Amino acid sequence: MSNLIRNALALAATAVLVAPAGAQQTAKIDFKSVGRAAPLAADIYKYEITGAAIPFTFDPSVGPASVKFGAFVGSARDGKVPAGTKALAVDLYTTKDFYKDKALWTDPRYFRCNSPVAIEEQYGANGQKIIGDAGPATAAWGYCNRDYPRAAIVSPYPFKTAQEHYQALLAETTKRGGPTIHTYQTLPNEWNGRYQHPGFTNEYWYKMRHNQMTTILSLLTPEYQQRMVQQAYHEGVDNHAQWPSQYCWPEGFMRRWHEAATWEWDVMVTPDLVQILAGVARNFITNIHVGREFDMTGAVPRLGQDVPRWYGETVGFWDKDTLITWTSNIQGWMVHGAFEYSSKMQSIEIYTPNRDAQGKFLGLNHEAIFYDPEALVTPVRIVRNYVKLSGFKQGDPYAFIECVPTIFPIDGKPTAVSPGTVIQYEIPDIYGRPWAHIWEKYFEQGMQKPQSEDIFTFK
Repeated sequence: MSNLIRNALALAATAVLVAPAGAQQTAKIDFKSVGRAAPLAADIYKYEITGAAIPFTFDPSVGPASVKFGAFVGSARDGKVPAGTKALAVDLYTTKDFYKDKALWTDPRYFRCNSPVAIEEQYGANGQKIIGDAGPATAAWGYCNRDYPRAAIVSPYPFKTAQEHYQALLAETTKRGGPTIHTYQTLPNEWNGRYQHPGFTNEYWYKMRHNQMTTILSLLTPEYQQRMVQQAYHEGVDNHAQWPSQYCWPEGFMRRWHEAATWEWDVMVTPDLVQILAGVARNFITNIHVGREFDMTGAVPRLGQDVPRWYGETVGFWDKDTLITWTSNIQGWMVHGAFEYSSKMQSIEIYTPNRDAQGKFLGLNHEAIFYDPEALVTPVRIVRNYVKLSGFKQGDPYAFIECVPTIFPIDGKPTAVSPGTVIQYEIPDIYGRPWAHIWEKYFEQGMQKPQSEDIFTFK
């Protein structure tokens, strides 16, 4: 068992003691908002895991009783077809060219009714191997009758852009007497402190365990559907995953929502700047510039130079003790087990205090709505909760991470290289989808990728 999994297990055990259980909740506010705290269309805690898996942790207080720690979850293994299911003549695991199968990508059976993460984990990416010993044809099946509904993923708000959404929330706050201009004396200083890793205290759809692959594809434009199927094939079929963190490549903006990308979150609040700091393979730093406005003259709204940033740039304002933010100028990238996003990605994020019946501060509700006209056919939303653990007087200080590369893609395969070894190394084009370059150069011989404009650029 890897150190990552050991740490995850220990963290999950802690989460049992502090996590709110039994329901996935949006923020509780005392008015009907034009653009925040809308109810979820479906509670993910009431849904079973969709794809084939061997869960490495299980909290019986928040999950289905049918899920057992270390036990296989799925409808069939070793190439067998589930009872009552008619397999396709060709699927992701038997195809010679997934590009030619585009007409089948809307059929869950093409992916053996698996979730995106279930596809990624077939070879044991996060624990035990699921695929059979005879290779791709013996990949396991998920459940064709399980899926978290698309209606609970898409944004419930009418806005087409992040700018429109932010301006509507700002106008609403102005009508309520705001925005609130905090001083050091009036700040919600109870925010300051360390919060439980949200990936182990929440279930939410972006963990990609409760969704059919086809449902996630339905959120994407044709180009980004193709990119996601390409990733699924190389992670779950030919076992040539190109995870950015293993090469010390950047992690990117959307990785903040991946279940294993960060541990605890440190939040620091000042009148002009709110900082959220976290990390595990990389440092994740969100600087929210309170009261500032974007420069609208570039390719996208920005604060600094007209150059995309890995985590974007963020402005925000207070509505009393709720913080509303807008992030733009994001560098497009990938998240393994999820979908790629473009440099047009923008987000609206709302941080609202969670309190108990006596008004005691418990943590923060984090609602995020994502707008990406290149990658997404409709805006999507993720809701999760941060549980506060302590202030900064307890525990170890944050350990700033320096990623030292010891793994390199040799002939397209991630290979550990010992000090003193001389290798031939192709410098990657970090802004040109380096993972896809490796796949197409080494592992797609004989396939016919459709020609398309390269939109993964600064423009």
